Amino acid sequence: MTDNEPAPPPDSRVAETDLPPQIDLDDPSLYFNRELSGLQFNRRVLGEALSDRNPTLERVKFLAIFDSNLDEFFMIRISGLRQMLAAGITGTLSDGMTPLEQVAAIRREVEPDLEAQHQCWERTLRPRLAKAGIAVMQYEQLQPWQRELLRGHFEQVLYPTLTPLAFDPGHPFPHISNLSLNLAVVLDDPEHGERFARVKIPDIFPRLLRIPVEPPVMGEPSVLSVDTPGPAQFVWIEDVIAANLDRLFVGMQIVGSHLFRVTRDADVEIEEDEAADLLTTIEERVGLRHFGSVIRLEVESSMPDRVRDILTTNLGLQPYLVYAVNSPMGMVSLWELMKLDAPNLKDRPFVAAAPPVLSTEPDIFSAIRRQNIILYHPYDSFSPVVEFVHQAACDPQVLAIKQTLYRVDRQSPIVAALMEARDNGKQVAVLVELKARFDEENNIGWARELERVGVHVVYGLVGLKVHCKLCLVVRREEDGIRRYVHVSTGNYNRITARIYSDIGYFTCDPDLGADLSDLFNVLTGYSRQNSYRKLLVAPTQMRKEILRRIEREIERQRAHGDGYIAFKMNALVDEKCIKALYRASQAGVKVDLQVRGICSLRPGLPGVSENITVTSVVGRFLEHARMYYFRNGGEEELYLGSADLMPRNLDRRVEQLFPVEDPAIRESLMKNIMQIHLGDNVQSHMLLPDGHYERLRPGRGGRSVDSQAWMIDQRGIWHYYDTHGAGGIS
Repeated sequence: MTDNEPAPPPDSRVAETDLPPQIDLDDPSLYFNRELSGLQFNRRVLGEALSDRNPTLERVKFLAIFDSNLDEFFMIRISGLRQMLAAGITGTLSDGMTPLEQVAAIRREVEPDLEAQHQCWERTLRPRLAKAGIAVMQYEQLQPWQRELLRGHFEQVLYPTLTPLAFDPGHPFPHISNLSLNLAVVLDDPEHGERFARVKIPDIFPRLLRIPVEPPVMGEPSVLSVDTPGPAQFVWIEDVIAANLDRLFVGMQIVGSHLFRVTRDADVEIEEDEAADLLTTIEERVGLRHFGSVIRLEVESSMPDRVRDILTTNLGLQPYLVYAVNSPMGMVSLWELMKLDAPNLKDRPFVAAAPPVLSTEPDIFSAIRRQNIILYHPYDSFSPVVEFVHQAACDPQVLAIKQTLYRVDRQSPIVAALMEARDNGKQVAVLVELKARFDEENNIGWARELERVGVHVVYGLVGLKVHCKLCLVVRREEDGIRRYVHVSTGNYNRITARIYSDIGYFTCDPDLGADLSDLFNVLTGYSRQNSYRKLLVAPTQMRKEILRRIEREIERQRAHGDGYIAFKMNALVDEKCIKALYRASQAGVKVDLQVRGICSLRPGLPGVSENITVTSVVGRFLEHARMYYFRNGGEEELYLGSADLMPRNLDRRVEQLFPVEDPAIRESLMKNIMQIHLGDNVQSHMLLPDGHYERLRPGRGGRSVDSQAWMIDQRGIWHYYDTHGAGGIS
């Protein structure tokens, strides 16, 4: 080679060896299975029942919630997996698991949790309740006079409602309805030998019967109401029925009786394109929930094999769908104990706060004109939301009200105000989402009531659930038409507003008002609008806009090194969003995620997600708010709304995220809500790279931060952004 010859290019093969290996973000090992992650969340709920930090009745409540969550998991998630198995589907999802592998893994996860639930009830909570004067008795523990009282109650009240059903060549195997409690009764017939019958436990009575602790005087009831003052003794209704079966099977010897329960597929599927009347079609389909295919059989662990075989054979079940239970079956019934007047066994009550501006202005519209208003339920009262709709219904200057309803309480003041508005001559349009799972019947009833008074009711969109939380009030004022808006992360439900943490936002921002008008035109008419001034709306552009903002943070990190993302949500499953967050972590962006429930993202993996932390807060209130924060080089963006990062939210639902543009409000929300929750080291659990969660603890000498307790103690601090600064923990 001469001096004039150019130097050869560097050997690219050698250069590549100095670079970190490329990581395939499609690798299944980078994703947690959705179903197993859901069970991990329910295990954290069970952890609250196991925790001595909670009062005794609150722990009982968490046992009930755990059981209710598990019922829904089987009715929806296991039913879907079983349908895949029946259809011969053997493919894998992003996590690499086949349907059969998931079903097997689910059983391995569920069985130890059921045992922990049993031990918690029998060894801890039932004894503690008894010590506090609340005894849940076994039938053989009752006094003879108590048994005699219950015999009389059986004769007078229970017996007329019971229908024993025989099973033999002349009597087909009876239908077992979803989640019903049943006794499998084994009989000895003097003429024909062993017989089998089923007795359904009626669900029209309380599951736990409260009985007197002292012999009643003449005329006093043999069964008391749950909230009767004084010491309480309870007995399970199925034990009373089992002890009196001789009255149902006269002349037969009762060999034994064994409790069982069936869970059926409750995932209502509707061919909406073929439905001439969506309301009628959904009403018919909801009625079929009791007849869906069986996907779980729970039996008492003491049930003989021959009785279990009769049930499994006639229900057409494989052994892997049969669960032997030690605890009382269907422990969701323990909710009944929360009616007891026992404040020393429950969480300390508190009075919800309200924004000061609402007390200094003559009406809510004046308050909203003065300033944008944030409400953080349940720490803030839900009453201003009710009052907003009520004042709109009565205000002669209000021309129209438009609202979405997804889950509504059964005695809803919001719906009452909407009907009053129509009576007062307002234009009222309401989208009632009939496909809100397990609320279909309630929503059908409200839809009919609203239609009866002349409200324009829309039932939803074909192929999409409408999950967004919107209320728009159109008002005539001196300077023209003004739109008042309430948007929220939660439902228009005053009951859940006491136990779900959600953020609502009042504003008369013209652009947001115009966006809501446009969005309602999509919901009620044939508008195909897919872009908005300020709202991010699914399914048209929400995912794209979130991904764009994540990529913007990546570019900012590469240029300036200060990229930061913080999300708070219920679930993170969407693969495109997870990959974008992985890319952000690989670029060095710090990502803080608080995901209450299901999370398919795997944090802490070298070269992939070492810059991502995932925590989950489970406590007194259900964390339900969705907050999406991007630092954006100091030009911060914070979006709140109804959507989690799941394919169902981004592709199959109408959702909204709205920006918090006021810098003072945004700072207050970040400092007083987001940062407090991210800093929780009492009720928070950290997701580990192996998929398990570790409960966080304060470091030695460190400060304890219980985010929900802090919110109660400091409730309303987020309202003082205008004159007092942002507050919060320093």
